[in-house]
Amino acid sequence: MAFGLVSLEKRIKDNIKNYSPEQLFDIVKLSAYLEAACQVSGISFLLVDRHGEKAVSTGGFSDFKPDVVNAPGEKIRVSGRTIAHLYTRVGESLSDAQKLFVDEVVQQLTMLAESTYINMETSLYVDELEKRLEKEQYQVKHGEKKDALTGTLNSTYFENRANVIDRSDVVPVAVICANINDWKYVNDRYGDEESDRLIKVVADILKNEAKNEYVIGRCGGDFFHVLIPMVEDGEAEDYCKRVQTACDSFEDEKIAPSVACGYVFKTNVEQSVMELVSDAEYEMFNNKFEIKNAPGYRERLEK
Repeated sequence: MAFGLVSLEKRIKDNIKNYSPEQLFDIVKLSAYLEAACQVSGISFLLVDRHGEKAVSTGGFSDFKPDVVNAPGEKIRVSGRTIAHLYTRVGESLSDAQKLFVDEVVQQLTMLAESTYINMETSLYVDELEKRLEKEQYQVKHGEKKDALTGTLNSTYFENRANVIDRSDVVPVAVICANINDWKYVNDRYGDEESDRLIKVVADILKNEAKNEYVIGRCGGDFFHVLIPMVEDGEAEDYCKRVQTACDSFEDEKIAPSVACGYVFKTNVEQSVMELVSDAEYEMFNNKFEIKNAPGYRERLEK
């Protein structure tokens, strides 16, 4: 889904160098926090950025010039990089209890900065994914990447999209296999025209029940594959149920669409979407066995 984007893991690792304490902390709240810490502990605090520019001071540092290279104080590190330095001052040397208190302050500031940073980068990443997906959908709509009969992606371009998702390290991803039940029965009984219409009807249902970000491809005569990037809990199951309900509710003089669905999840960035397709097909065949042996199925098909 992240068409050409750097993976989120690499982005989080690299982009911290672009952030300052002012971006990672609410400076007003941080000033109040360090002032309260000063009153409780008797320790004065000075927070500077990675270059030594002051961000927050509780006093006692008016004549102090920080040397972040040779005397860096306590380093605040996020994603392996120093984003700030915390200096402390007290009348005499720090007691053991005060040292423990400073360690706790450093830990709290580190956790806060890291949480803020990861949330900001993840949010920006998702926004860029959505924008790129919209652009890609437009290109698909106006390009030669669709299956001529159904308007879904052709098998080649579907696999390309799957590979892009793999390279983007997006997880979790639902991998769904959908297969038309007894398509051959319709083909034998009514010929190519009606069996093609059945395929188109099912494709339209798959598209109508899908959200914009779903990736749908016709990957065989009566086989469809669907990818749901960043799938939510229960979303894949709900989608399959809605597709099957819409098929069962379809009214027609000749065709009675029915679809078997199976799905699995890519939860590890090391996994390949296309390698998981066979697992989704296995689940689909289990579902097909249940459907075709359910009461009333054969009667509806032959009606």
